[in-house]
Amino acid sequence: MEPFIINVSSPVGTWGVEGTERGVLRIHMPNERPRASRGTAPKAVADAAIQLGEYFAGTRKRFKVRLGDTDATAFQRDVWDALVDIPFGQVRTYAQVASAVQRPRASRAVGNANHANPWPVIVPCHRVVASSGLGGYGGGEKVKRYLLELEGVVFP
Repeated sequence: MEPFIINVSSPVGTWGVEGTERGVLRIHMPNERPRASRGTAPKAVADAAIQLGEYFAGTRKRFKVRLGDTDATAFQRDVWDALVDIPFGQVRTYAQVASAVQRPRASRAVGNANHANPWPVIVPCHRVVASSGLGGYGGGEKVKRYLLELEGVVFP
């Protein structure tokens, strides 16, 4: 079955929700220029697109989305599980996430796992910041700053 993509608008650009009936395979960031599919979306994809739109509208703080299978290491999965535990409107440093996954010296590896996260926003890698400031983000600093500000977190 070929994956289906629904586009979701936000103030920082268009996001794409890609998946199948089995779950969401990927969230495309605005800088990836997602291309919407034609036809009827699978329920898992449609549900995720609705929830992402609600998040951008400021009415959703938690996601209930069926995620599809993806190739990942055990460490990446541990990091992504830790990201889901970061509450809306809060941030953690790369070092704090490394400690949470029982690898306190793996801050850089946490950053790499964040970069490999196929479900940005839903698995909130934007909530991880550097100890010295905002830190990086695959969608760019403007997008990360927007997501954090949407959640009430402001960085200078």
